[in-house]
Amino acid sequence: MTSTIPTTMKAAVIEEGHKFSIKSHPIPPVGDNDILVKTVAVALNPTDWKHIDSAAIPGSSSGVGSAVKTLSVGQQVAGFVHGSTFANEGAFAEYVKTPADLVWPIPEGVSSHEEAATIGLAFWTAAQALFHPIRLGLVEPPSNTDKKEWVFVYGGSTAIGQCTVRLADLTGYKVVATASPRNFGLVKAATGGTLAKAVDTISERDPQRICAESMGPAGGEVVLVSSPVPEATRRADVAFKPTLIYTSLGRESTFAGTMHFPVSEEDRAHMISFPKKVPGLVKSGAVKSLPIKAWDGGLDGLADGLQYMREGKVSAEKIVYRL
Repeated sequence: MTSTIPTTMKAAVIEEGHKFSIKSHPIPPVGDNDILVKTVAVALNPTDWKHIDSAAIPGSSSGVGSAVKTLSVGQQVAGFVHGSTFANEGAFAEYVKTPADLVWPIPEGVSSHEEAATIGLAFWTAAQALFHPIRLGLVEPPSNTDKKEWVFVYGGSTAIGQCTVRLADLTGYKVVATASPRNFGLVKAATGGTLAKAVDTISERDPQRICAESMGPAGGEVVLVSSPVPEATRRADVAFKPTLIYTSLGRESTFAGTMHFPVSEEDRAHMISFPKKVPGLVKSGAVKSLPIKAWDGGLDGLADGLQYMREGKVSAEKIVYRL
């Protein structure tokens, strides 16, 4: 990096009372294995406002969503960080520190930073749910499965759902997706009772029940993006497997003061290996950006976008800010 980097920056900083403000914040210190990057565009995720409303630590910088950044030497990279938890880590800032092995270089052919920003938290959550050995353990791209196997995605229109559908389809799996509680019967009919794998992108009580009841007579496994709900199903032959992408980032954390997430070396190893494949997949067109809802205002406009998400107005698109 050059000597022109300032000592402070503008950032969304968590305050008491579950709120944040845009203020001056120290440039995060960079360790031997980190890179400091200048933020160009960020995409919002539901977990952003959920962290602020229930789990954010005062003094931490906010933004747990995707961030696209430009190095001083001109290289463009994309990734995500876990904000609202650590004072020196958050995407809603002019500069972001991140481990160098957890970003992917943006190849030629991506038309905008905003597009690259959408290939972030939701994308990596989908990849972890589908391909991690202790989640569904499916065949990873660019390889293809030789099995005629179904994958059910509950909440297919969400960002995680869209990424899950695309990645599963990319590797040759047959995908059925729904966002309606009344359609699990259609899932059974479509899969001929052979369904054994599912990803629940909503993970509330009813979706968990529907995923379990959609499984064939041999049972199966359902990856959840939240904790299992007690008694969501009576089926003992269906295993719920929670996944949380933050366990791959190399820092332990606590959510809402009660849920502790230790560092998982296995999750981190998978996270390090998969980004190496992404530039080629993006360049070939196999992986595409999510639909974008551009929001003006930069950091000063974050509150409006987060409130829009909080009110449930976002559907099948990503709110993206250019900083």
